[in-house]
Amino acid sequence: MKVVIAGGGTGGHIYPGISVAREFLKRDSGAGILFVGTERGVERYIIPKEGFNLKSITVRGLKGRFSLSTVISIFILPIGIVQSLLLLRNYRPDIVIGVGGYVAGPMVFASFLLGIPSVIQEQNLFPGITNRILGRFVDKIAISFQGSAGYFPKGKICFTGNPVRSEFYNVDYGKDIEKKKGSKFMLLVFGGSRGAHKINLSMVEALDLFSDVKDEIHIIHQTGEEDFSFVKGEYSKRDIPAEVRPFIFDMADNYRNADLIICRAGATTIAELTACGKGAVLVPFPYAANNHQEINARHMEERGAAVVIKDSDLTGKRLSKTVIFLMKNKEKLEEMETESKRLGNPDAGTRVVDMCCKLLSQTKV
Repeated sequence: MKVVIAGGGTGGHIYPGISVAREFLKRDSGAGILFVGTERGVERYIIPKEGFNLKSITVRGLKGRFSLSTVISIFILPIGIVQSLLLLRNYRPDIVIGVGGYVAGPMVFASFLLGIPSVIQEQNLFPGITNRILGRFVDKIAISFQGSAGYFPKGKICFTGNPVRSEFYNVDYGKDIEKKKGSKFMLLVFGGSRGAHKINLSMVEALDLFSDVKDEIHIIHQTGEEDFSFVKGEYSKRDIPAEVRPFIFDMADNYRNADLIICRAGATTIAELTACGKGAVLVPFPYAANNHQEINARHMEERGAAVVIKDSDLTGKRLSKTVIFLMKNKEKLEEMETESKRLGNPDAGTRVVDMCCKLLSQTKV
């Protein structure tokens, strides 16, 4: 079997694709997996490191109000479609899977023009415009939330959950808790694959307020490339144990070791949190399309799995107060972990690949 997985821009789109790719290889070690992204997205670092081949096409997103950038994106779009057609004719895949990001648009549309079976995987409750358009052309649509069904043609929908890499589920929960007894409180901070400036600034503000617990805490902070030097410099001025990195590749290990996580509320982040059963302080990205990150975060909060702080309300004082409260209230934190674990969907990748295999068996009849 030969599979093309198209998507990128952020880890939130890439990692579900990696989960699906691994499930295909688990069933057929000789399967050919090709990822398609752009030369601008983080996929150019992540995909090769994960051991998969990556091809790039030329495409840009259509965002916000009409502007010069919009004109350029529209002008470039036909180039991306032609490149997609050529790539698919040369590679001759059995199926094309779009996992999010604007690169999925040309690839999935090209598969429709060539008559190649295609699937899209929607990670958010409210689908983005690209997937809402592609829903008319694909054969099947894998949704992560039941509430997404109303935005797509009924006969194409399959509820799967959002695929998460298996290492997020391979956590011996009891042994983890036992191992952490007597050790420092591990705080993991990140704002997505590219970082989050507001979270970075607030953490820097919070550092001085952690002075009373600095001997009890260890911080792992993914800053993104742009803020790395600044944030690392601020940490170095203070005597608080920390690992500051621009990007974390071994994220599952860091989730596993964390007692608490501060992060955004993208769909893949939520899926990873619930896969590991981790409590979190969620700071939804305020400019996410249709406010989907706050919708995700509030769902976690309502179930008792997270504390939500709106981006506009985020300060170092608010953040440090929340972290220290949870540090000192272990029972509350354990309740959050239990509820988070209940929300996990460990077989999402399996369901997506089951759906793809069933589609292929039907098209070959």
